[in-house]
Amino acid sequence: MTGRGRHRRTASPAHFRKGLLGHALLFAAALALFGADATLGWCATVLNVVFLLFFFRHLAFAVSAARWAEKDLDAPLVGVEGFTPSVAVLVACKDEELVVDGMVSALLSLDYPAGKLTVVVVDDASTDGTGAILDGWAAANPRLRVLHREPGAGGGKSGALNDALALVDAEIAVIFDADHQPEASVLRRLVRHFREPKVGAVMGRCVVRNGVESSLASTIFIDYLSGYLVNEYGRQALFELPAYGGANCAVRTDLIRALGGWNPDTVTEDTDLTLRLLLSGRRVRYDPSAVDFEEAVLSSSRFWRQRYRWARGHQKCLRDYWRPILRTRHLSLMEKLETMLFLWVYHVPVLCGLGLLLIVLRAFGFGDSSAIEMLALSALLFAGPFTELAVGLVLGRVERRAVWMLVGFIPAFGMSILTATKAYFDGMWGTTYSWSKTARSGATSTVAREPVAVP
Repeated sequence: MTGRGRHRRTASPAHFRKGLLGHALLFAAALALFGADATLGWCATVLNVVFLLFFFRHLAFAVSAARWAEKDLDAPLVGVEGFTPSVAVLVACKDEELVVDGMVSALLSLDYPAGKLTVVVVDDASTDGTGAILDGWAAANPRLRVLHREPGAGGGKSGALNDALALVDAEIAVIFDADHQPEASVLRRLVRHFREPKVGAVMGRCVVRNGVESSLASTIFIDYLSGYLVNEYGRQALFELPAYGGANCAVRTDLIRALGGWNPDTVTEDTDLTLRLLLSGRRVRYDPSAVDFEEAVLSSSRFWRQRYRWARGHQKCLRDYWRPILRTRHLSLMEKLETMLFLWVYHVPVLCGLGLLLIVLRAFGFGDSSAIEMLALSALLFAGPFTELAVGLVLGRVERRAVWMLVGFIPAFGMSILTATKAYFDGMWGTTYSWSKTARSGATSTVAREPVAVP
């Protein structure tokens, strides 16, 4: 099977609407048969089991990161001079004039043999000055190729990357987003893992560079420390199942072509590709020393739109892939369990909202106690994530007073419950949604800007 056939087809919206109706009817039947108190009590029991499972998962990741991550972060780059496969760096840009200069400057400063490196930046029908800025850079530096897509080309980021992939003949494709500014050694650190044939893709570590710009940016900065230094590291250390993250990541070009390219029918092409790689028998490798700097959103509205897109796409991937994941012969039973927990990550906030509702109802006398009362539901809602956040702060070597930034995660958790819940019901109901880019602000850069004359 080749081409688009490699992409999973989602069932019709009517199918998922029937699923929602079925859940409602099941709950109504339980109320009628067992009464409200018993039904709510058993709902709390089920949630306690789910939260306990995720708590131990968080704890295992935190322990593994605390034990081994620091040595890997400081590992020197050695023994890579003899392995330099041809690399194509691909970037999709849409209305990115505020950040495109820093991105291109960083890409042109990458440490890799010039004869083995191609840089292709796609101007995806931008309506601002992005296209003209890129053309100015390309005129001054022949290493940069610029592809201009026409309005209505479609496919969002996936469509732009697929068009760029068609232009290159390289062994490895490395993807960055328009606001990213990688360290010079990133390519060498990423591609060294492809010496192992089973590795289909490699993910590097992303660091927020503008964490001091606002309290929200500070919260996201810590969130990334936890996500990359603890969560992804734990998935690599314990299961060798890190995710392909969509930026600061590399993939074999023959493999991505065989899989039909990036999926234009999803808004989280990274999660979708992660699962297709696993189903093909290949693995993703995570390298925490391959560091890339990106910009965090600075406003609540942008944060909402970004996290809603992540939740909507991730939840769709669960609906699309849970059956193939359970059936595949390429994963062990434990690996299937971890992959399913990974796919459930953006459903957990929905369950957290339900758990908080049950706590409120219990406070007003509705619902029996959970059958496993010793597991404090309210504590498990937050204990696991806060454990990862705390270890992330330690590994990130932040200043001591940064610990107070953890307070910012209380409203952030609240917003995640709302965004994930809305995404869940919108997705199950079949509400139309297409890829939506994250707006940039052009905040702090890690490279000196080199102005280029724009014709």
